[in-house]
Amino acid sequence: MRVLVTGGTGFVGSQLVAALAARGDQVRVLRRANSSLLGLEGLSNIEHIIGDILEPEAVAQAVAGCELVFHVAAVSSYWRAQREQIYRVNVDGTRTVLEACLRARVPRVVVTSSVGAIGIRPDGKPADETTPFDRVSASLAYADSKHRAEAVVARLVKLGLDAVIVNPAVVIGPGDHYQISGSMIVEFARRRLPAVPAGGVCVVDIDAVVHGHIAAAERGRTGERYILGGENLSHRAIAATICEVVGQTPPRWTIPGWVLPPAAAGIDVFNRINPRPPTFTGGQMRLSAHNIYFDSGKAQRELDYPLLPFRNAVERAYAWYKAHGYIT
Repeated sequence: MRVLVTGGTGFVGSQLVAALAARGDQVRVLRRANSSLLGLEGLSNIEHIIGDILEPEAVAQAVAGCELVFHVAAVSSYWRAQREQIYRVNVDGTRTVLEACLRARVPRVVVTSSVGAIGIRPDGKPADETTPFDRVSASLAYADSKHRAEAVVARLVKLGLDAVIVNPAVVIGPGDHYQISGSMIVEFARRRLPAVPAGGVCVVDIDAVVHGHIAAAERGRTGERYILGGENLSHRAIAATICEVVGQTPPRWTIPGWVLPPAAAGIDVFNRINPRPPTFTGGQMRLSAHNIYFDSGKAQRELDYPLLPFRNAVERAYAWYKAHGYIT
């Protein structure tokens, strides 16, 4: 089967490319000329189309003749990007790719969204695919852009596109060379951090996410979304597990939720006057006070989706970072 993966040089995309190639698919990657190929190391049988998802001609060339398209490309390190770039890539780029798929009559498309597009329950319990998008999530450009991109999918499905959406949580595992989620493993390994915020997040093993993508292509219902999550853990539990793996002392204090909003406002002011790209945003800090938990039950029932342990993902990610010189 000829398969296109946009964003195939990124973390999720490259791991998906490797899995597809291993099962014998003819895999094509749409990438920019300056994309890092570290995620594709060891894979020599991949077809490369040089271009951008915002370039209709390159996208049309990439989707031509494909039986399956995984649209994974996105601005994921949103704290390093300008707000306008996030919307252009995540919304306009999605529209460009999916409209090309519709014109080319691609039989099946899987769109990688995010749990950020779903919403946070005010009671702190795990959200599912029916949870309404909330004002807290809408205040974050990345989450809002993914939510709007899903609206693009819904519109094109009505026009005949056979597309399904997957919503990964915070993805952990080997190969995250851009340090999207893996940055916390690198940071904990390099230094002792004194405190963590009060909330928590849903963390997921990259292997489960790859499985979920492929299963969604094979069994997902057209127009549906599927949460690809794992364990719902507090920031303190996440830090304790990582520190145990990397041999570091875990944080001593938990930052109370009421402290985070004023601290976030200060970060926003600093980022506006700082000429360098931010390493952390006020939006991230505001979100960290919440329990951002998700229920993967729908994917388990319909896609035979596995729930894998967080610790194993951390161990493999740590070994990969050490082997590639990120941690000495």
